Amino acid sequence: MNISSIIVQTKPEFIDEVLCKIKNSDFCEYHLHKDTGHIIVTIEGSGIEEEMAKLKLLQSIPKVISAEMVYSYAEDELEREREKLINSTFPDWLNDPNVKAQDIKYNGDLKKRL
Repeated sequence: MNISSIIVQTKPEFIDEVLCKIKNSDFCEYHLHKDTGHIIVTIEGSGIEEEMAKLKLLQSIPKVISAEMVYSYAEDELEREREKLINSTFPDWLNDPNVKAQDIKYNGDLKKRL
């Protein structure tokens, strides 16, 4: 299951109209808004494809200037990444308490450092 937060923006004079459409929709959940025209909603989906379809529905609401995904959580993706970490090997120097942070040289690619 994926869940994402979306910031929807409209002109302040259209906030009530857009809020009504959002609150009566079946594809997102309203959370809060500012009278400046910013509205925060969340969407859920079984995958990114479903989330993107719902985002496009938000973007297609009349008087919406923009609807942008701000944060996304993907439960299955998190589990896959955890498995990768659990099954990975790390160089001994990463756990060496005698290694000083200032002695670690970062070259923009940790794979080259390992």
